Amino acid sequence: MWLEKLSSGVLRVLTPLGPRYLNPSFMQRLYLIWVFRHFETLPVKVLNSRQSRMIETMCANNQFVSLDLAVDYAPLLGTLEQRPPVPAMAASRRPVSSVRDSVGPLTADAQQ
Repeated sequence: MWLEKLSSGVLRVLTPLGPRYLNPSFMQRLYLIWVFRHFETLPVKVLNSRQSRMIETMCANNQFVSLDLAVDYAPLLGTLEQRPPVPAMAASRRPVSSVRDSVGPLTADAQQ
């Protein structure tokens, strides 16, 4: 079992859209086997900064595998209960005006 996990194991990350499967490198698999040595499922909050960065890097590099391949053929290294936040560029948006400001001219015409 250990050799199968080491050679082709995947990491399941539970997201709001459903489970996603990451395909780690050999060294990442070795490290993840150690991280999940006592538990099958861990919340993201218990990971240290190094472990969180590794998961974020794997997600950012799109190391995802298809669901069919992950479920049917690859052994599961462990499960993270939610996906860690990936830093994203803040989109510049216009400030939202109130409804009264946008409807005000229309209601003024209707009252006349």
